Amino acid sequence: MNTMTSILQTFAAIAGGLAALMSILLFIRLRWPAPVLLFCKLYTTALSTLLSLVGLLCAIVGLVTGSVLIALIGIYDALIFLAYIFRVTRPPAASGSFHKAFGLNWESYLSPEQKRHFLPRRFVFKLPSLPDPQASLNISFARIPGTHRDLLCDVWQPPKNITPSGLAFIYLHGSAFYLLDKDYGTRPLFRYLAAQGHTIMDVAYRLSPETDVMGMVHDVKRAITWIKENARHYNIDPDCVVVAGGSSGGHLALLTAYTSNKPTFTPQELEGKNTEVCAVLSFYGSSDMSALYYHTNQHLTTRDIRNRFKKSVPTKIPGWMIRRMGEDYHRLGFDKGLINAGALAPLLGGHPRDCPEAYTLFSAITHVHRQCPPTYLIHGDHDIMAPVTSTRALFARLQEEQVPAVMHILPQTEHVFDLILPVISPPAHMELYEVERFLALQVKRAEKHAMASRDKEEPEIIH
Repeated sequence: MNTMTSILQTFAAIAGGLAALMSILLFIRLRWPAPVLLFCKLYTTALSTLLSLVGLLCAIVGLVTGSVLIALIGIYDALIFLAYIFRVTRPPAASGSFHKAFGLNWESYLSPEQKRHFLPRRFVFKLPSLPDPQASLNISFARIPGTHRDLLCDVWQPPKNITPSGLAFIYLHGSAFYLLDKDYGTRPLFRYLAAQGHTIMDVAYRLSPETDVMGMVHDVKRAITWIKENARHYNIDPDCVVVAGGSSGGHLALLTAYTSNKPTFTPQELEGKNTEVCAVLSFYGSSDMSALYYHTNQHLTTRDIRNRFKKSVPTKIPGWMIRRMGEDYHRLGFDKGLINAGALAPLLGGHPRDCPEAYTLFSAITHVHRQCPPTYLIHGDHDIMAPVTSTRALFARLQEEQVPAVMHILPQTEHVFDLILPVISPPAHMELYEVERFLALQVKRAEKHAMASRDKEEPEIIH
């Protein structure tokens, strides 16, 4: 009996001690470059539910076996991680809530059919199993004029037994403007949205050094035009197209959505075509290039400053990571190295003091106007890569222009939180809960707009 007690106490002490060490990361605001700690923190928040259960089990073992220390460690772990889950799954602040953006009775506008597929709560232990969507991969949606360069996308349609909602969800992957590709870590999101009847267009836009930010925005507008022109084929409403993205993809989504009426941001071959979207969603994207530059310490990592130590950044991929990526190593662009990943000076033609006009031009906040589409913003308060301050500033500008906008700042949460173990991650569940409702509102708005247009076209009946 003593042997069994010792074994239980040893396992409980090790598990509880590791959980306690991981919990420390919840209280630390990391500054770039710190990639190892970033990944540790991402897994800590994603595993917070399991870590709280570890704490409860340790507390029970400590109480049963008479170890006060183990019981206290377990109670600490349980309380810390339960507190995190509670905080991260709270509704957004009143100023950034759905009620503020769409009215107190916004939920009453949603049909029972739409609500049937929603998550019941802001946090569930595990996302439900869903049917497979219908996938069409590597579709060419445009060719760059004067070249043989095709732009590719994947289209994920609702499962055969799901009625299409009519909404097209154009997604732009994160990239640091330099790396990665479509279809990497996003299938859980696409599966979930497709099960609600939405059609997803996952876009592989061009990256640096092949093109600049303007070229990336042009590629997104080519995607918008293509999905609208193929609306009938995919059972979507051309007036119900939203654009969304994560990280740099979120930045491009905002910039694209807010410049639909600006010829400079539209490719010549699309002149006269409708590139407007009915809504835009940014997942931890930046809206201010200058703020992004300083937040990621590029004034220290890419430029020599007198009397300041120049910080080094990761330039090589660890061998174990290369082996794990396999064929994706080349597809995701890691063979280009990391030296220019996220570096804004080569992308924009210089540092902010050298060319401030470029940093201003390619900042989404510069282009906010009263006719901007409804906007959804979600951001981690501890984001190491994209400054949460720029998201708050963008939201304030949208409010000034009376643009319907929802903003949710997740406490103690990092960059790309929704790509790490999304099936069990509380912050990922929080995002899905709000995104599904935001998209359902856009479907309803499109239906209302279509009905109003039909009523307007009907001839007046004279009695």
